[in-house]
Amino acid sequence: MSKRALVVIDLQNDYYPGGKWTLHNIEVASANARTVLDTARENGDLVIHVRHEFAGDDAPFFEAGTPGAEIHKDMKPGEGEAVVLKHDVNSFQNTNLKELLDQNSISDLVFVGAMSHMCIDAAARAAADFGYNVTVIEDACAAKDLEFNGKTVAADDVHSAYMSALGFAYANVVTAAQWQESQI
Repeated sequence: MSKRALVVIDLQNDYYPGGKWTLHNIEVASANARTVLDTARENGDLVIHVRHEFAGDDAPFFEAGTPGAEIHKDMKPGEGEAVVLKHDVNSFQNTNLKELLDQNSISDLVFVGAMSHMCIDAAARAAADFGYNVTVIEDACAAKDLEFNGKTVAADDVHSAYMSALGFAYANVVTAAQWQESQI
């Protein structure tokens, strides 16, 4: 059995067109994530889906019990695949994610999902700190425009900044095509 797990983070309806918090290039990222998901399944890798629900009544998106908080139809968990529910940015915080990984003797993690600058960043850094070998499939992740000091930072720039930082010290950052090629 593989010692690798694919962790699919927050590919939920609210991030897609028509949702409450649509991300830039989410459909492209999702298509790449689906390719990685299909390959991980074929390889027999452990697949874990993480979904976010905000705990309070004032949720900006991913409101509990709404269609927006459901995993997108293109990324639905397969039979036997775990779904981890989180209420915080970091997928490890107050969840059973690490326990699932440890129970399966996982050493290598592959991350896809959203948002590049929040949940992907937090999970990748935490995973590296826990000692896992981390890969982030950068074109299977999506971001959103941000504002800082009255300036809009374009989603592409946000994504690039976070991927370059992760690639410096926390993760092997590759494209879906590069990862697929390494699987042959």
